[in-house]
Amino acid sequence: MTTYNTSFKNGLSSEEAKKRLEKYGYNEIGEKKVNPIIKFLSYFWGPISWMIEIAAILSALVKDWADFGMIMVLLIVNGVVGFWEEHKAENVVEALKQKMALKAKILRDGNWKTIPAKYLVPGDIVRVKIGDIVPADMIIVDGDYVSVDESALTGESLPVSKHIGDELYSGSIIKRGEVIGVVKATGINTYFGKTVKLVETAKTISSFQKMIITVGNYLIILAIILIAIIFAVSIYRHESLIETLRFALVLAVASIPAAMPAVLSITMAIGALNLAKKQAVVTKLVSIEELAGVDILCSDKTGTLTKNQLVCGEVVPFNSFKKEDVITYAVLASRYEDSDADAIDIAILNEAKKLGIFDKLKKYKLLNFVPFDPVIKRTEATVSSGKESFKTAKGAPQVIADLCNLDDSTKIEVSKVIDRLAEQGYRALGVAVNRGNGWEFVGIIPLYDPPREDAPEAISCIKKLGVFVKMVTGDHIAIAKNIARMLGIGNNIVSMTELLKMKKESEMEKLVEEADGFSEVYPEHKYKIVDILQKKGHFVGMTGDGVNDAPALKKADCGIAVAGATDAARAAADIVLLSPGISVIADAITEARRIFQRMESYITYRIAETIRILFFMTLSILVFNFYPITALMVVLLALLNDVPILAIAYDNVIEQKKPVVWEMKKILPISTVLGLAGLASSFLIYYIVEMLYPGQYGFIQTFIFLKLIIEGHSTIFVTRTKDWLWSKPYPSPILFWGIMLTNIIGTLIAVYGIFITPIGWKWAIFIWIYATVWMFINDIVKKIMVKKLNM
Repeated sequence: MTTYNTSFKNGLSSEEAKKRLEKYGYNEIGEKKVNPIIKFLSYFWGPISWMIEIAAILSALVKDWADFGMIMVLLIVNGVVGFWEEHKAENVVEALKQKMALKAKILRDGNWKTIPAKYLVPGDIVRVKIGDIVPADMIIVDGDYVSVDESALTGESLPVSKHIGDELYSGSIIKRGEVIGVVKATGINTYFGKTVKLVETAKTISSFQKMIITVGNYLIILAIILIAIIFAVSIYRHESLIETLRFALVLAVASIPAAMPAVLSITMAIGALNLAKKQAVVTKLVSIEELAGVDILCSDKTGTLTKNQLVCGEVVPFNSFKKEDVITYAVLASRYEDSDADAIDIAILNEAKKLGIFDKLKKYKLLNFVPFDPVIKRTEATVSSGKESFKTAKGAPQVIADLCNLDDSTKIEVSKVIDRLAEQGYRALGVAVNRGNGWEFVGIIPLYDPPREDAPEAISCIKKLGVFVKMVTGDHIAIAKNIARMLGIGNNIVSMTELLKMKKESEMEKLVEEADGFSEVYPEHKYKIVDILQKKGHFVGMTGDGVNDAPALKKADCGIAVAGATDAARAAADIVLLSPGISVIADAITEARRIFQRMESYITYRIAETIRILFFMTLSILVFNFYPITALMVVLLALLNDVPILAIAYDNVIEQKKPVVWEMKKILPISTVLGLAGLASSFLIYYIVEMLYPGQYGFIQTFIFLKLIIEGHSTIFVTRTKDWLWSKPYPSPILFWGIMLTNIIGTLIAVYGIFITPIGWKWAIFIWIYATVWMFINDIVKKIMVKKLNM
């Protein structure tokens, strides 16, 4: 007899195994590796990087080596920071590979031998026993049965019994029994391998990256247009091409938000430290910003919302027996002292301890024990109390009921209890005793995986933050509905079996969006759920702890691995929780939204300031044929403007009660209008100083330089809140004094003429007053725009 072109008696020959190995490849998960040099160079590709690189080229062309050196340092620093952050993130595929079995007992050339599991091929005959990790997908061909733990693959909390003809999945663990199977699939073609494929295909571009690209493109287009205009006018005026190129360099440097990646990274890094204090470790910085925008949280049930351990529900005794009797006889029909005690035995033992009857059981002596048999579906023990011996049994309630000689009314009552418990999602266990006069039905023990104590409150808090929580589980729909009811998630639980029967994609999408949870879910289903929700425009968070959760964790906008998660889940996730449960997620979302607000206020400020300087410099040269500030002043502005703004990472913000996202269609207009308001302010003061000091270009340039510093810094006070700038929360002391200190440094440089023409204290004080007045004017402009854009 042969199956998969193999012999049950002799297995494959070494020669045939070699041929199949060449055909199917090693029984391992391949890893796509990117050359570290190529990965590093990728960080120099993108809008912001292009702007910096163009400025470096221009500085080299005009032989301005000081600017060239400064620009290259900025470019390299940004690249190194990005590369290092990526390097720190664990490799998902590598973590999944570690779950593969290392050794396998196989039949080759008629002999049993142990070989590395990577050399297994379809058709190999493999023996697995208690404690083994199944090395490949295989069909059972010999042996009574095995009890298999598939929780890491399917999320199912109880072991599953497998018989001849059933399939064992790679990565599952044998809890009881021993069988022989024929290998069906290896490596990436296994059920486990498909999970890896899903992880590999789960490529998402974060909204943070999209925002950076949008801002970069916007500023690039502005800079190109303005530089093109300058060159056109220069050619028309017959001006020096080298001088025009030099100005283009100054304009390019002015237009580059060179410190933007650093400011945003530091803001997120400081936020990550705050999250770490709340027991949430961030593995990818951009995930903080993603978490702030999450509006749907898909939460795995087993081990996340529940404890992943069976407990006894309210025991239902029969025939004048008491609750304590039911538990006593159930414990006696268990083998709880074994190292491989199953979840049911442990649950019953814990209930006995809870009721205070465990110590009383020591008087009983076990004479004989018949372990659980899938055929008779019960365990049976012969026990002696010293005075008498009796038998006790536990198993499927219908089987135990049939074992007993029940009258019709008791049969009906037992059936009603079984049906009621099934509807409520409990797993029922029947208990019987035989004291010499036949089997007596003692009672029924409901079993369930209970919710974590903190889960209902955590879900309530998350919902109050405007996040819709959806439960995802591999359990039966009745169990899912019961847990959802306990947690306060909702009653609309959808079976994936029913969902996948839908032929219309639109109907499926609608149901997924409206559902409170999903039952009978496999890894590819979790991935699909996240994908559908993302296509519907949602920011999706996904929590989980098992290998089965890894693809969805990777696919989600923000994957969250809960405490005790497998290596694969942690590697796929963006955030790893150190404390059990999901209660910390509410704190993490709140903190993420604070961080987002700080970044949003900085982006608004940065775009406004860039536009202000770009247009002012361009129009000055076009209209007045005058450079308003020198190249050195541009460099000083870049340093004095951005360095103190790093303190925005510590700013006070209003807690948002709804998800927040990058609304670039609103941010760009308000930034542009604020920039143009600043442009009007700059031309007004230029007109004033030009009238008072005609032809004194050095003095005028310093005057403009100090004005740009003071008013530029005041802009952050305007953009940090959508309300009036004097409204609460007030700026943090670190931000306020950081800005004031650099304003003072800029003032001293202008007053005493350090590297530039001095202007004295009288005009410095005037500029401070002028900039303060315009700060309030800008605030009025901001409020008008906020109202107009419904921000």
